[in-house]
Amino acid sequence: MKRNIQNNGQLPIVDWQFNRIAVKIGSNVLTRKDGTLDITRMSALVDQVAELHRKGVEVVLISSGAVASGRSEIKAGKKLDSVSARQLYSAVGQAKLINRYYELFREHGMTCGQVLTTKENFGSRTHYLNQKHCMEVMLENKVIPIVNENDTISVTELMFTDNDELSGLIATMMGMEALIILSNIDGIYNGNPSDLSSTVIREIDGGKEDLSEYVQTSKSSFGRGGMLTKCNIAQKVADEGITVIIANGKKDNILVDLLAKDNHTVCTRFIPSDKPVSSVKKWIAHSEGFAKGEIHINLGAEEALLGPKATSILLVGVTRITGDFEKDDIVKIINEEGIQLGVGCVGYDSTEARKLIGCRDKKPLIHYDYLYLD
Repeated sequence: MKRNIQNNGQLPIVDWQFNRIAVKIGSNVLTRKDGTLDITRMSALVDQVAELHRKGVEVVLISSGAVASGRSEIKAGKKLDSVSARQLYSAVGQAKLINRYYELFREHGMTCGQVLTTKENFGSRTHYLNQKHCMEVMLENKVIPIVNENDTISVTELMFTDNDELSGLIATMMGMEALIILSNIDGIYNGNPSDLSSTVIREIDGGKEDLSEYVQTSKSSFGRGGMLTKCNIAQKVADEGITVIIANGKKDNILVDLLAKDNHTVCTRFIPSDKPVSSVKKWIAHSEGFAKGEIHINLGAEEALLGPKATSILLVGVTRITGDFEKDDIVKIINEEGIQLGVGCVGYDSTEARKLIGCRDKKPLIHYDYLYLD
């Protein structure tokens, strides 16, 4: 959506590309090489968010930096395992980080609020909607939500891959027009970024391109993720109809420049799919990690599922069910070769579903409206 916004006639008319955005700020944007917070950069980004906010743009921040910030404050007396270190550093660093954000936004006469979440909170539709309602209320009352994973209670198997994964979930949950992922490089390169002959790929057609030959697999200095994770998340989010931009968060005025109409800022833009996706399907699309079981289907059911006509998964096409789940839980859909075809929300619990395998004239095991194909 595009609209012209004025500020009581005092500011020039600006034609923004987007009016509702999620912005993920990576650890390498907010921290210096020694792990301390880069207050100058943080302040500059807050200035930009404040400018956008004043001109009518709704912004949700997904901010890394808590663990890196805490690491610079704590000198542990004994060697810590990775989970203990993460919990300790984030407990100290998150307080430091949100306090700094609070003070910086207050200088603009604005209020920010902290939203700490865990991966488990996205596995339940009820918890998912509760989080969404919380942030909607914040936006309605002109409060900037600042979201981060609650690393103090997360353990390895329940962590997000990194905040890129979290930002994708937030963008789809909140119905954002765009997700902007700020890193310390200009975007996706067609070669090694350190090679002078490499250039930034300016546009990528959603989930239709294989980027594996271009993307570096190394991870950032202070974060958990790398460019491959960013690409995977970006392609999935774009496939759900949301523009995704990967850009350099260390560039001056980057956010304002990216949102301005006809901007030529160097970045990688993932073109969104033009097919509509319901809010329920957006939730299901990101729920693979919460699957409680597997539904194995025969070839006929697979062909119907992948055909041009919208099709539910019927019990007559089911060959096997694994796992224990309740009605409305998330399950994986598996074909005869053991390949995952997608995920869905089941209409029966596992005990009842097993009894009805192969039956005709029963309500669908997974209705099309609650089904997402990979």
